[in-house]
Amino acid sequence: MDNRFDMSDVRRLERHLARAIPRIRRDARSVTMRGAVNIKRDWRKNARQSSGRHAPAYPAAVGFDIANYGRDIVMAIIGPDKEAPQGALGNLLEYGSAKNPPHRDGGRALDVEEPRFEAQMALIAERGLAWW
Repeated sequence: MDNRFDMSDVRRLERHLARAIPRIRRDARSVTMRGAVNIKRDWRKNARQSSGRHAPAYPAAVGFDIANYGRDIVMAIIGPDKEAPQGALGNLLEYGSAKNPPHRDGGRALDVEEPRFEAQMALIAERGLAWW
């Protein structure tokens, strides 16, 4: 019985991953940024339609920040800036109150972007793992 193991494929995969991981990190950040821009744009559009008459400055208060947590976690924080004019109305407009129904401007924007974001992240993963 031959107990030898051919490591050439393992080494080739190791070299591939060493090249692919920095590209995957960069692409994931780009997809996160694009998703945040899309959500912000759609949230503002939704807010103009649903609350523009009652809170005309609110749509402009919606923005986003990108945060890195280590090398492998990128997060977009999207929503109204509470310091901006009418930005503090965000919770009331988004989630409603006892007397006002929720507008879900941000929730609807997220619902639209989520499948696109997931599809792009899946493509990044597939490209990163394809090595044969």
